[in-house]
Amino acid sequence: MSPNFKLQCHFILIFLTALRGESRYLELREAADYDPFLLFSANLKRELAGEQPYRRALRCLDMLSLQGQFTFTADRPQLHCAAFFIGEPEEFITIHYDQVSIDCQGGDFLKVFDGWILKGEKFPSSQDHPLPTAERYIDFCETGLSRRSIRSSQNVAMIFFRVREPGNGFTLTIKTDPNLFPCNVISQTPNGKFTLIVPHQHRNCSFSIIYPVVIKISDLTLGHVNGLQLKVSCLLVS
Repeated sequence: MSPNFKLQCHFILIFLTALRGESRYLELREAADYDPFLLFSANLKRELAGEQPYRRALRCLDMLSLQGQFTFTADRPQLHCAAFFIGEPEEFITIHYDQVSIDCQGGDFLKVFDGWILKGEKFPSSQDHPLPTAERYIDFCETGLSRRSIRSSQNVAMIFFRVREPGNGFTLTIKTDPNLFPCNVISQTPNGKFTLIVPHQHRNCSFSIIYPVVIKISDLTLGHVNGLQLKVSCLLVS
């Protein structure tokens, strides 16, 4: 198996387990003796749901769905790194810089993006997000610790980083806050019921699901005309 193919498989496994809320289990069972199919068990998910926020090392390529403190320390030059964070649909994500030791003048960088970028596509799209694309990037090398905490506009956020010098790195704390009226959402699960309400706002919203699923829209309110509430019910098959 080629190293590139192994890396792709590893990332896909991280991606799927993080969406299931089990990224910590993957980290604990990273030795070769685990059974990947155990990562998707309902019992394991319930066990992890009751745990407190934790601390662990951050990988060059990582995805997390749990609150906690995460530290990245370069053991060699790391030039193309990214970490994806996802919360529940009704949550914002806050990224707090606890400590940062990188060489901005030497080419290092640490950037937060308000949303996700996957295969060149931004989520939410530029048409749906409330901020212009340029304002969705927050560069530590430009702001420093003057902007120590950054909150996302939806339940996903990510960081890009490059650390050339071994021993350098950073520590982040990830927290979530309630979002009473979520507008743009990536779902962590392939089933369940979700209500999207945007009161008195004229804006685009989106609800994305990674998995191939059947979507049933049971109640769609388009607005009011002459005092009458307009509703539509339909069934969408992906």
